[in-house]
Amino acid sequence: MSFVLLIITVLISCDSEPGISPAVSTPVSHEFWLSNADQSAKFQKQSTSQPISTTGSASVIEVNSAQTFQSIDGFGAALTGGSAMLLRRMSAGARAAILKELFASDGSNIGISYLRVSIGASDLDENVFSYNDLPAEQTDTAMANFSLDPDRTSLIPILKEILAINPDIKILGSPWSAPLWMKTNNNSIGGSLKTQYYAAYAKYFVKYIQEMKKEGIRIDAITIQNEPLYGGNNPSMVMQAADQTNFIKNYLGPLFAANAIDTKIIVYDHNADRTDYPITILNDTAARKYVDGSAFHLYGGSINDLTAVHNAHPEKNLYFTEQWIGAPGNFPNDLKWHIATLIIGGTRNWCRNILEWNLASDPNQDPHTAGGCTQCLGAITISGDAVVRNPAYYILAHAAKFVRPGSVRIASTIPGTLNNAAFLRADGKKVLIVLNEGTLTEVFKINDGGKEIVSILKAGSVGTYVW
Repeated sequence: MSFVLLIITVLISCDSEPGISPAVSTPVSHEFWLSNADQSAKFQKQSTSQPISTTGSASVIEVNSAQTFQSIDGFGAALTGGSAMLLRRMSAGARAAILKELFASDGSNIGISYLRVSIGASDLDENVFSYNDLPAEQTDTAMANFSLDPDRTSLIPILKEILAINPDIKILGSPWSAPLWMKTNNNSIGGSLKTQYYAAYAKYFVKYIQEMKKEGIRIDAITIQNEPLYGGNNPSMVMQAADQTNFIKNYLGPLFAANAIDTKIIVYDHNADRTDYPITILNDTAARKYVDGSAFHLYGGSINDLTAVHNAHPEKNLYFTEQWIGAPGNFPNDLKWHIATLIIGGTRNWCRNILEWNLASDPNQDPHTAGGCTQCLGAITISGDAVVRNPAYYILAHAAKFVRPGSVRIASTIPGTLNNAAFLRADGKKVLIVLNEGTLTEVFKINDGGKEIVSILKAGSVGTYVW
């Protein structure tokens, strides 16, 4: 009898081959939510009342809550201007329903707990803008003309509706570019920040945080520049590590302190292949005192590179702030890669959050700026009031709903192809996210200090276990 056939027999009848006396384990009380690579289950709660028989050869994942790592701030996505626009254009009832599904954590809602927004436009806005756009040759170093008006139509109202569902959601702000009059090329694409406007740009950040606070929106953290080593996006701006160091230690950090701004300053916000960039800033004593940590994307390098930054400065935090899925999406491949590399790999390499790019797009992957991303698939696709749930929706659901803010990653072994990450929540419950990276169905055990769960995952499938 083949291994797969034996497993099927076990599940259907709990019988075994003649002469074998399998150990039968009744699972401890737990929840089990499943996504199969073949889409026969997509984030579906499973019955755990049926005991599963195993022989002594089953793999065992050992969970050890005595060994702890970083705290978790949350899992989520970028609420781009385009995402907010599509949500805002829905009918009130349809919008309320999808926002509850995304941001509440009860019932079958998926509990997104962290958002990234752009400070000014990202490339997934309809148009390029900043909060202080001026006619050619004009400047405004005092920020007298600063205004959040470009975001009052969609982004700010949607954020307020989200905060009504989850008042504790964390929001990270990232600029794609400074106002054009501050830049060396006076253009939305590329260029750098003129040194003479470092002080003005620091005021721009302070004004942004203060004005959002007046709207009832707390900005938990900011990064200095999205993808500072790439100047080809629209908008974009290049900022080398030495310049970011100078900006933080001599302008932004002191101005935050002078204005009692407690928003976290996070550096870098680019690919894992250039860990020298954040380490350079953190090695500077004067800059380091203002910096909470470093942020990463993974369009270059390995997720394991992040541990080098942690090891260089273990007192500073790590964040994962962006990874796209290309349209039209490939459910089995996207599920496997993003769970293995980001949800599991990111948290195992010290990240406090994991953010997908982006929350929503329309069926044509619009809106975007001229030259912006044309194939960025949202976690959901919105067409009028109709919503399609895409791979990132399910990827986030497996973590966001259960690994709530304030959870702590704990130790867990990885037997064979059963990649996983474990967490201890503030309420005392434990969460284990398991991905079967192999090519065969696996029956396995989860052992937590003598408490045992027995489960089964098909190849490429993901299970989240809560007990």
